[in-house]
Amino acid sequence: MEAHEIAEQIHEHAEPHAHAAPSHDWFRRITGIYIGAVAMLLAIAALGGSEATKEMLNANIHASDTYAFYQAKNIRQTLYQTTAAQLELLAAGAAALSDSDKAKTAELIKRYRDTAARYESEPAKEAGKKGEGKKELMAEAKQWEHKRDHAASQLPNFEYAEALYQIAIVLGSVAIVAASPWLLGFSGVLAVGGLLLTVNGYMLLVPLPHGDAAHAAPSHAAPGKAATPAAH
Repeated sequence: MEAHEIAEQIHEHAEPHAHAAPSHDWFRRITGIYIGAVAMLLAIAALGGSEATKEMLNANIHASDTYAFYQAKNIRQTLYQTTAAQLELLAAGAAALSDSDKAKTAELIKRYRDTAARYESEPAKEAGKKGEGKKELMAEAKQWEHKRDHAASQLPNFEYAEALYQIAIVLGSVAIVAASPWLLGFSGVLAVGGLLLTVNGYMLLVPLPHGDAAHAAPSHAAPGKAATPAAH
C-alpha cells in the first residue's frame, strides 16, 4: 500500500470524528442553556410555593382569630339576652317594686337588649376600620377562609412543578454526558409539564385535588356556624 493511500484512509476515518466533535459540542451547549432555563423555572415555582404557603398560614391564623372573636361576642350576647330575660321575669313578678325601681329595671333591660343587638351587627363607623358585630366578623372570617383555600389550591401545582423541574434537570445533565437526544427530549416533556403546572399555580385555571391543608382549622369554623342559631 502506498503512503498516499494510507494518508487518504487516515483522513477518511478522521473526517467523521472531526464532524462529530463539533456536533457533540453544539449539543452540549444547547443542553446547558436548556438546563439553565429549567433551573430558572424551578426557582420561580419554588418562590410561588413559598408565597402560597405563607399566605395559607397567615390566612388560617386570621380566620382562627376572627372565629375566636366571633365566639366571644356570641357568648357575651347570649349572656346579655339571658340577663335581660331574667330581669323581665323578675319585674313582671314583683308587684311591690316602686315606679323608680321599675324605671331603672326597664332602662337596664333596654341597655342589655341594645347591647345584644349591637353584638349581632355593628358596621364600621369610620372608613378604614372593620365592623365588630357577629355578622361582620363572620363575613371577615369567610374571606380569610377563602384566601386560605385559594393558597392551599395553589400549593400542589408548585410542588408537582418543582418535582418535574428537578427530574428534568437531572435527565438533562445525564443527556449531556451520554450525548443522548432522546433523554433530552424526555427531559423537555417533563419541563413543559412543570411549566404548565407553574402557570396553573399562579392562575388556577384547572383545580387540582389537594389534602386537608386547606382545612387546617375546621374546629374554629364549626363552632362559629353552630353558634349562629344560638344567638337567636
